[in-house]
Amino acid sequence: MPEILIKNASHVLTMDDDRRELAQADIRLRDGVIAEIGNDLSTTGETVNADTCVVTPGLVNTHHHLYQTLTRAVPGGQDALLFGWLQTLYPIWSRFGPDEMFTSAQVGLAELMMSGCTLTSDHLYLFPNGSRLDDTIEAASEIGMRFHPTRGAMSIGESDGGLPPDMLVEREEDILNDAIRLVDRFHDASEGSMCRVGIAPCSPFSVSRDLMRDAAILARDKGVMLHTHLAENDEDIAYSLEKFGCRPGQYAEDLGWTGDDVWHAHCVKLDGKEIDLFARSRTGVAHCPCSNCRLGSGIAPVRDMRDAGVKVGLGVDGSASNDAGNLILEARQSMLLQRVSRGADAMSAREALEIATRGGAEVLGRDDCGQIAVGKRADLALWDVSGLESAGSWDPAALLLAGPVQVRDLFVEGRQTVRDGHVTTIDLPRVIERQNALATKLAS
Repeated sequence: MPEILIKNASHVLTMDDDRRELAQADIRLRDGVIAEIGNDLSTTGETVNADTCVVTPGLVNTHHHLYQTLTRAVPGGQDALLFGWLQTLYPIWSRFGPDEMFTSAQVGLAELMMSGCTLTSDHLYLFPNGSRLDDTIEAASEIGMRFHPTRGAMSIGESDGGLPPDMLVEREEDILNDAIRLVDRFHDASEGSMCRVGIAPCSPFSVSRDLMRDAAILARDKGVMLHTHLAENDEDIAYSLEKFGCRPGQYAEDLGWTGDDVWHAHCVKLDGKEIDLFARSRTGVAHCPCSNCRLGSGIAPVRDMRDAGVKVGLGVDGSASNDAGNLILEARQSMLLQRVSRGADAMSAREALEIATRGGAEVLGRDDCGQIAVGKRADLALWDVSGLESAGSWDPAALLLAGPVQVRDLFVEGRQTVRDGHVTTIDLPRVIERQNALATKLAS
């Protein structure tokens, strides 16, 4: 891979162990890693002028449903709470196939890239009409995103007291066998890996306790991570108390779903004991502020989690419950919501950006990503602060207060995937055209 020198960056927010902020700095990228950081460096390779840019680590998205970019702003679900929203969307999703999964994933991944994201997880838990997790893995490989797909599942349908329709549930034996297939075929545990696979039953209200327990055993046998939705809203808590006789935190602990290899999405309604449990066990949380607002779920206690030592990253969640996949806006929303609930000094712009970068990498078990330091992966976002949004800003490094919401350039593993505001790896206009045609077909 050719060497690239990012030259004379106006500000570099390293998110390294010392949280250094550098001015007029150069960053050398070689063989997929950050090889050198300094001043007045030279190269025989490509030089990227960054004198009007703030450079950050690539942002990390810890929770997404990429297939949902085909169902943004669906009538009937726009003003519903979580359970009603799901019941509106399930019949539409049941008509998806491999083409819908692939195309929707590429649109979602491109949107993430434009918002500074270099590493994303994905939670795919329904597989109608021959769809497979392979479809989204192929989409991520083609566009050049560092990917952490998870094999989700639903096994308890409406006829058995679950929320999803029976046509979208699977046999639990088939779920586990396919998870084994996917891990064996695609999971790469090495440093710098472009694809790691997780196991992710959808939620406590769509799978059995046996599947949750068996999934945890399988994941640890295979050395992969576990992911699910937990404590998302009041309905979620009520369901857990009625069906399981306990709160979600105890449910998770009883079934082996706490630990450094586990991260839960949302966790809006965690109480103090559950926060302490997650801190002690090093269980991670994917905080999804925009989706939580859209569905009226509430404000997650991120300040309490961070103060207790819980690992917290950000997630855009699915575009059917967010209607967007812009991770830098998610970071801003996280900062604002903590200030709404706890006061103007509850979270700084820099802390929210740390959650979006280093915090997300820690949640996903990627200590090779999320910071700008020699030896770390060459995943970088360049934000041009010479434009309208930043005009008059006294602190361009406070991106979440007055910065651009799309990157000028993006590098993943040292490869430039966004150049001058355009995705370089796929024909994005053609993909958007295909996406809109598929959405029109679904709507009709």
